[in-house]
This record gives sequence, C-alpha cells and structure tokens, in this order.
Amino acid sequence: MAKKGNRVQVILECTEHKESGLPGMSRYITTKNKKNTTERLELKKFNPVLKRKTSHKEIK
Repeated sequence: MAKKGNRVQVILECTEHKESGLPGMSRYITTKNKKNTTERLELKKFNPVLKRKTSHKEIK
C-alpha cells in the first residue's frame, strides 16, 4: 500500500518581477511537507527574465 503523505505541491512566484513592471511572470512548482513547514515557503530561485537569482514566495 502507498503511504498517505504530508507532501503537497506549492507554486513559488517571484516577488521582484512584479515590482519591475516587465511582462510575464517567473514561477516554479515544488513540494513541501505541510506537517513540518506550516508557514509559507520562500526560496532564492533563478529568474530568466531578470537574469539573476531573486526571492520567490509561495502563493495560494
């Protein structure tokens, strides 16, 4: 039998891209353990439009 996991898929969206006013949006999909990490996830990821690492926050 398969385990019932606590892992859920979350979408990370760039916070700096919104402020820049450039078209498009940088988003990543990842998973997190909702039992261990109850708060929203924030990671540094590469933004291809801005061509640098930026802060990406979890969106609903």
